[in-house]
Amino acid sequence: MAWAFLGGAILVEVTGTLSLRATDGFTRPLPSLVVLVAYAAAFVLLSRALRLGMPLTVAYAVWSAVGIALVAVVGWVGRGESLTWVQLAGLLLVAAGVAALEAGTS
Repeated sequence: MAWAFLGGAILVEVTGTLSLRATDGFTRPLPSLVVLVAYAAAFVLLSRALRLGMPLTVAYAVWSAVGIALVAVVGWVGRGESLTWVQLAGLLLVAAGVAALEAGTS
């Protein structure tokens, strides 16, 4: 169940992050509200995962890595932003680091 809470936290955090541009510097009320609610929900869900015993190092590493990867891919596929081979290699290194953290908790 902790992983489900973490997955939910990641999804709503990514939603908030992807909505940031639409806030126009927090001058547009509705997109700003979406961002604030998404970030608040993300932290609540993350706290639930931690409460169920997930180690903070693992939870935060997975949250960060998956969030970075999702934002990068959505930016690339959905918004036409660039994603170079160097950036892809960086994402793979981040994933390897998360895997090492997870392996270290076993």
